[in-house]
Amino acid sequence: MRAQSATYALATWGFLRALGLIYLAAFISLGLQVPGLIGRQGITPAAALLDDARSLFGRWRFLRVPTLAWAGSSDRMLLALCWGGAALALLLAAGIAPVVTLALSWACYLSLFNVSRLFLGYQWDALLLETGFLAIWMAPADWWPRWPPADPPRPVLWLAWWLLFRLIFSSGVVKLRSGDPTWRHLTALAFHYETQPLPAPFAWFAHHAPLWMHKASCAAMFAIELAVPFLVFAPAPLCYAAGVLITLLMLGIMATGNYGFFNLLTIALSMLVFDDGAVRRVLRTEAVPAPTPASPAAAAAAMLLLVLSLRPVAHLFAPSVRWPKPLEAIFAWCEPWRLVSGYGLFAVMTTVRPEIVVEGSADGAVWKTYEFRWKPGDPMRRPRCCMPHQPRLDWQMWFAALADYRVYPWFIAFLGRLLENAPSVVRLLRLNPFPAAPPRYVRAVLYRYRFTDAATRRRTGAWWERELLGLYCPVLTKAGSLAAAPRPIAFGAP
Repeated sequence: MRAQSATYALATWGFLRALGLIYLAAFISLGLQVPGLIGRQGITPAAALLDDARSLFGRWRFLRVPTLAWAGSSDRMLLALCWGGAALALLLAAGIAPVVTLALSWACYLSLFNVSRLFLGYQWDALLLETGFLAIWMAPADWWPRWPPADPPRPVLWLAWWLLFRLIFSSGVVKLRSGDPTWRHLTALAFHYETQPLPAPFAWFAHHAPLWMHKASCAAMFAIELAVPFLVFAPAPLCYAAGVLITLLMLGIMATGNYGFFNLLTIALSMLVFDDGAVRRVLRTEAVPAPTPASPAAAAAAMLLLVLSLRPVAHLFAPSVRWPKPLEAIFAWCEPWRLVSGYGLFAVMTTVRPEIVVEGSADGAVWKTYEFRWKPGDPMRRPRCCMPHQPRLDWQMWFAALADYRVYPWFIAFLGRLLENAPSVVRLLRLNPFPAAPPRYVRAVLYRYRFTDAATRRRTGAWWERELLGLYCPVLTKAGSLAAAPRPIAFGAP
């Protein structure tokens, strides 16, 4: 176990400022997209969700759907939450009133999360909310930065280590428990770089590595995800090794894929395993922190978070476990506040890449393609890096391609906005082929995409090759009806 005399003030100082920068990136990214995603003329308007919540929950709606958007769901209000959150994040990064700025940043992000579950329902959004709430109790109750910084309350610091443990360990467990043969045979990475939602530029090169390298990388990943998390609680220097190895894993993921701020947030959490002795040796500083005892409020919050975290951990091994009714009630009432979440990415590896290409037409004969900013489209276009920005619509298009369009009502709503040339929606795209007037028809075509091999890449300059599979969605007219068209196919159907 850790030495009781060790302090963690310097790592916490860096963690809080890194969290401020991550909040900043998250809010700016959302501010650029919110009108088109959940605005009044967006794909899934927040106002409609709030109307449904009002009808369903009545006077309890403020507790069941906690959001500042109850005060107003206009585009101006949604943007105020984004840009106000960005301003708060800057203050947090500067160390100004960290408890206040953390609490308000968390409230702004929770407000956006709860009116946009479709586009903000990713694990890193939940991780940011959980980390952000935990950090409120870790931050010093100061108005202005001070040096040396204060040592965080130990119960809250232990919970931060517990969060890091759950995050990494859960990712390994879900892969094994899924029964996916690609993970069990260590061949998953032979598919991953090509089939992940938004490949980064280096993904093409990683995909063409030999199979033995993919298997070795997969084995190393399992070692980090299943064994290394236990070292988070070990004494130095084992805990240092855990922080370094988890950081290296995150850097490797960042090199080949675009996962918003997820990897940066995980690295920020990993900083907290380094005590002041380690940091002083690296930074050559003699700062001696002042201890901070846990306040009654911080101790109570830590106890609540610990209890809430039991459910996602138990769910990893016993999904149908029954809890005592009082605990079930606590879980249910805390769920909308996103204080604790479960984690575990890519439990089942996607082995082929279906890709949706959206087209519009003025006459039903000549079809023009809508180009997305980040997802694969034009085979000649190289995969791009967009971290820490997360293009929410591009990500949802990846999920949509894996199932029938009728599973996703938002997809039809998206096509409907294209028929209107809704400015906030078309701004989410790289190219609108109908800038002057909206198309009369839109449709979605399904392709299978593959990375080109090295010879094809040298000969043609193409990064992707694609095979037409058929219509993903029938032709949609401005009148709102589906025009006569072949039956849509699901990827992989005979």
